[in-house]
Amino acid sequence: MAKVLVTGAAGFVGSNLVDSLLSDGHEVFGIDNFCTGSPANIAHLTDNKNFKFLEHDVITGLGEFTDVKFDQIFHMASPASP
Repeated sequence: MAKVLVTGAAGFVGSNLVDSLLSDGHEVFGIDNFCTGSPANIAHLTDNKNFKFLEHDVITGLGEFTDVKFDQIFHMASPASP
């Protein structure tokens, strides 16, 4: 089981990535400030023991996840501008 950080975890792409990583058995740490993401996208994960979430802006750091040693990081925290 890898420890994986997903920034932008409540966005469309980020939340689907979180679901996939959890189904593969990983421990997932999600960060999102809900600038463009939605709490509804991760609401089904509130009782998942392998998912930890922090409402936070990654521009200011990783908050309480600062000391976690991650095996993988997926940076999805970027507002789309089509």
